[in-house]
Formats: sequence, structure tokens, C-alpha cells
Amino acid sequence: MENEQIIQKANEWLQSPFDSDTQQKVQQLLAENSDTLIDSFYQDMEFGTGGMRGIMGVGTNRINKYTLGRATQGLSNYLHKTYSGKELKVAIAYDCRHNSKTLAKIVADVFTANNIRVYLFEDLRPTPELSFTVRHLGCDAGIVLTASHNPPEYNGYKVYWNDGGQIVPPQDKEIINEVYSVDFSKIKFEANDTLLQYVGTEIDKVFIDACVKNGTFNTPSRNKLKIVFTPLHGTSVMAIPAALKQAGFTDVTIVEEQRKPDGNFPTVKSPNPEEPAALKMALELADKINADIVIGTDPDSDRLGIAVRDMEGNMKLLNGNQTMSVMTDFLLKQWYQEGKLNGKQFVGSTIVSTDMVKEISRSYNVETKVGLTGFKWIAKMIREAEGTQEFIGGGEESFGYMVGDFIRDKDAVTATLLACEIAAHAKNNNSSVYKELLLLYCKHGFYKEHLISLVKKGLDGAQQIKQMMVDLRNNPFKEIDGSPVEFLYDYQSSVCQNLLTGEKTDITIPKSNVLIYQTKNGTKVAARPSGTEPKIKFYFSVNQPLEKIEDAYAVEKQLDYKIQRIIKELKLDQ
Repeated sequence: MENEQIIQKANEWLQSPFDSDTQQKVQQLLAENSDTLIDSFYQDMEFGTGGMRGIMGVGTNRINKYTLGRATQGLSNYLHKTYSGKELKVAIAYDCRHNSKTLAKIVADVFTANNIRVYLFEDLRPTPELSFTVRHLGCDAGIVLTASHNPPEYNGYKVYWNDGGQIVPPQDKEIINEVYSVDFSKIKFEANDTLLQYVGTEIDKVFIDACVKNGTFNTPSRNKLKIVFTPLHGTSVMAIPAALKQAGFTDVTIVEEQRKPDGNFPTVKSPNPEEPAALKMALELADKINADIVIGTDPDSDRLGIAVRDMEGNMKLLNGNQTMSVMTDFLLKQWYQEGKLNGKQFVGSTIVSTDMVKEISRSYNVETKVGLTGFKWIAKMIREAEGTQEFIGGGEESFGYMVGDFIRDKDAVTATLLACEIAAHAKNNNSSVYKELLLLYCKHGFYKEHLISLVKKGLDGAQQIKQMMVDLRNNPFKEIDGSPVEFLYDYQSSVCQNLLTGEKTDITIPKSNVLIYQTKNGTKVAARPSGTEPKIKFYFSVNQPLEKIEDAYAVEKQLDYKIQRIIKELKLDQ
């Protein structure tokens, strides 16, 4: 969009229906005429893999009363068209971010103004509790106000459908079309409070009961497991301590400095358990009290980071692929031992997650369904398989896991219980979580993954990311680390091409702007623009056999060197 068009778009916000406070802030942006003005108005905020997420402020590309109002008005219109004549119900939750409570009430007001009954949580709650609540209360949709692990200036808006999963095709495009057809002057902000009901502890109880039921497996001596837990200033403090206590994990120490919900996230640079620095205080506390396991969750409590003792007794952070591998194997083993595996079960994964999960599932003769990045696709798998297949569990590399189908999104509450259950089970058997992981490597091969995220902000950054993907498509790598590239998976064109033979096959999962290179020796490199942040992500996966646990350190070092060689070769280290 040209600068003149951006200025014209901003000028439209200097009059009704925009309130005086908004007009004043837009006038200030116009006076400054800076990059902030351009970034605020150069596009309408889009729905990505995690819904709508962005910086708070005035403008069409910002999270504010009007962009969320427009999204809610569009969704209200869509619900009325889809369920004509039905009494409509929506549940709303929000996290610890700045303005979340205020924005949640504005969203609720728009729904009630459109004659839709709203169940609004009285205080902040974990995202998985909202997913659970949608199904528990028989709602037609759900909303969470959250920006997950993004920086403090962000907020967001995630839309859930009546199955408790985030919206997927065709609903997502249909809803977006409704949203874009709404003029800001047509947003109904005048609440009908007779249709608003606040909910809280009564939902908490059934939610925690369900988490404990699905996340535990009769492991004895849970009280002997020494746990350090940090909510990283987020919502999980509302559920995880209570869930652990109810399950019998009584030796839990919370990182006090990070206990209180706070949208500034004052003790961390990023409230993201994928970042080792986020768990620094928890790891220090674990060493101080000699804990067995560390659990840290992100602000809306849908993803978790785990640290356990390695073979030398040092705390070691597991990555998301390692966590999902251990969790999947443990769940499959429980189902096998209970005689519940009959060929009608499956686990879920994503195209950029470790292939080790497929190997683990195959060893139990269980299918692995693989979808695009984001748990909405795993929720879609569950919905489509209902009545024919049972979902055991599933995850993705970005530190998320889902146990069973009672919640249809990443769920750090139940996953925390499962992680502690695995640790307690291993401790009872004179083993450890880390030793169990190494045994899986001995059985299935040592898989090592790595992620690089390149931040490219603003309009210029978006264009750079677009050009990088064009170049990767038009000039594909022929070789990676000395091994010929055999397959190029282009999920945007839905074509997998064998670069050695020229043969092409169709990719049957939905289109997405993702490229995956796979070499003859099993190395994989994936490129994917983030759907929620101004980033392009590169995923690396390498593997080789592991003969015995004692060789693990040397093999891991070789795989690390290999990944670093590839990063340098692809010029991604600059």
C-alpha cells in the first residue's frame, strides 16, 4: 500500500464512529508520520495459525476496540447465518495481558448486542479451560483474548468452534469474509447484559477433575516427586497448582518471583518456555532444592517447557520434540498394557515436528496423522475421526501437547500432570525421564531438531519474508550437507517433487506457505513464515543410530555439528 493510501486510511479514523480518544491518538500518529503510522494502517490484521494477534494500539493493523469489535460483529453475523433461529451461546476467556479484561468485556458486549448469550470468565483463565468450556456448556463458539508468549505490547483474539477446536476451513475463510464485509460503523457495541453470565469456580472444578482423570495413570508415590513450577507470570497459576495437588503431587515449589500474573512479565525477556532464559530462575531453584523436574508454562497456559536430570544429574531442558516423543510413548504404553489398542487409535503430529513420533507409534501399530502447524489441525483430525478412531495424544515441536480429546487445543495443564506422572513412574523404577528418552533413541534412532527464527518487522520485513520464500521455491537447494535433496514438499502448491527423478505427487493436506527439503540420508529442512509473529522459521531435523546409552553424548555432538554445518551452508547464520 502506498503512503498516500495509508494516510487516507488513517484519516478515516479521525471521525465517527471512532471515539475521541482514538481520534486523538491517530492525529498524533499523522503528525509524527513515522514508521508506526505505516505499520498501524498498511493492512487489516489477519487471522494466522493462532487467530488474530498483534501490537495493541490504534489502526487497522493493531489490536483495539474496533478491530476486535469488527471481528466479533463478523463472527456474530456468521453464527446467525449458520444457525438461523437457534439460541446462540459463546464462552469468553482472557489471560494476564494488558487490557485483556477490558477487551474481553467489549467482545462480550458486541455478542450480547447481537442477541448471543455469553459466558464470560470472571477472571483470567488458561486457554485450555476455554476449549473445555465450549464443549462443557454446549457453546457454538469461544473466544480467548491472549497473545500467548508474544512480548508485552501484544494481545490477540483466538476463535474456537463448537467442538472446542480453533476455527479451520471452511469456517475460517467464511468468518474472515464476514469480518471484512463489516464496516466499522456497523459494529454493535450496546450491550444487552441480560444475556451475560459470569462463570468461574464451578467450571474450574469440572475442568481440573477432567485434567486429573486424563493426565494420570495410577502411578504410586507421587508425593515423592520433587517439582519446581513457574507460571511465568501467566494464567496457569489458576489451575496447575490445584491440579497437581488433587493428583497427589504434593512436593511442589513455585517460583515466587514469577507466581503473580503480570502482563509486563518483569522477570523474563520473553515469557516463552521455548526460550531457555525463561526458565533460568526455575532451574536455579531446582538446583537449590534438588528437584527432579522443572515445569514452566507460557502466559495463556497452552505450552510448557520441561527440564529433567540428565545421566550426570544435571538439569537439562527438553525441547518440544523430545517432550512429545516421551509423552507419546508413555501414553501408548499405558493403552497397550490396558489392552485398549485395537487398530482404531491414532496420534497427532505436524509437518515440522520430529519424525520420531511416527517411529514410536509404528512400533505399537498405531497410526500417526500429520497435519499443518497448529493444534487446530489436530482438533480437525479428531473431529473427522469421531466414531471411527480414538485419539490418544498429540503434539508439535513448539512445546505443546494434548492428552485425549476432552480438550481440543494445546493444554499445558494436563500435559504438566502427564510430565510429572512420567517422572514419578520413572523414579519408582530407578530410572528417569531422560534415561527413558535415551532408551527411545536406542530403539528408534537419535533424532535431533533445531529451530531458527529470523525476525523481520513491519512492511519491509513482510516483503523480505515473502521474497525469501519465493527464492527457496524458484531456486531449490540441490544438496544439503553433502547429501542430495530427494524430495521438495511445497505445501502452497500441494506438490511433492522428487528432485532426483522429476516425479511429482499430490499433497493431500490443506495448502500452507511451507517448504520442506528432505535429503537422501533423511535430513530435513523446513521453511515457514510464522502465522502469529513477524518471523520466518527454519526447522532442521537430522538423525543417526544410537547403539547404547553411553554413546549418546558423542552422537548428540555429531548431530549438533551437522546442524551447524547446514545453517552455515544455507547462509542462515548471518
